[in-house]
Amino acid sequence: MNSETKAFKASILGSKNKKAVVETAAQIVFTVCALFACAAVFSITLYMLISGAPAIFQVGLKEILFETVWAPTAAEPKYGILYVILTSIIGTMLAILIGVPIGLLTAVFLAELAPKKTAGILKSAVELLAGIPSVVYGLLGIYLLNPVMYKLEKLVFAGSATHQYTGGANLLSAVIVLAIMILPTVINISETSLKAVQPGIKAASLALGASHIQTIFKAIIPAAKSGIMTAVVLGVGRAIGEAMAITLVSGSSVNMPLPFNSVRFLTTAIVSEMSYSQGLHRKVLFTIGLILFVFIMFINIVLNKILNKEEKGND
Repeated sequence: MNSETKAFKASILGSKNKKAVVETAAQIVFTVCALFACAAVFSITLYMLISGAPAIFQVGLKEILFETVWAPTAAEPKYGILYVILTSIIGTMLAILIGVPIGLLTAVFLAELAPKKTAGILKSAVELLAGIPSVVYGLLGIYLLNPVMYKLEKLVFAGSATHQYTGGANLLSAVIVLAIMILPTVINISETSLKAVQPGIKAASLALGASHIQTIFKAIIPAAKSGIMTAVVLGVGRAIGEAMAITLVSGSSVNMPLPFNSVRFLTTAIVSEMSYSQGLHRKVLFTIGLILFVFIMFINIVLNKILNKEEKGND
């Protein structure tokens, strides 16, 4: 065996050893990151349980969840958050019902129908929409949306002697702002999912005589269903967890969640009163945070189970 052959074998062995070291190091780094993520979730869960549980034992879970009066600073304090919970549920559902169809159709346009230049411009606009801070959405809602909602409110309740006018800061305004805020998430993930569909599916559909629109709705969207569901899950998380923007546009009053009522969401209930709360009042706010945490976890688990069932059914 000549010297060149030996050198070649040595270089191969050396590169293998280097690759093994790099792969081992990468595996360690990934494992540490995964453990850190798990530890973070565990720590947050433990903290919320420790902080939120005491008020449940002092006030009672039934009174907190099912009573409708929220008066923590009254002579006889009341800590009912039923209207707040219903507002979060209804507001999130309405925002998803508005935002998801608009976002999905926009993603379809970007992925399948728009010319390249138009798609590039719209894509930049969507990315810019994602980068706007929450407080800016709230300010725009106050100065642009609320006056329009107030005019609509005066038209709907003209002559009413019982309606309490909100100045446009109501559930409807909050829902519209939330629907706009989830659009970037839904559009970006849905577009990526649609573009990831195998070209053969589209070609097969067109070859069978389907039109382009029929192919989109009958073949491409069903094939991208898992990614679209992921977009919905993330959109729900964004809508439930938003606080600053809806604090500014919703009126932040504990009322029945009707379209033209000033309302308070679970997130805004914490934000609006945490700065001056103390004693049992503060403990109940932590309990609201715990309820919100459980609520988000429950929705994510349910949606993920639905997604997994659909993926298994497709397999």
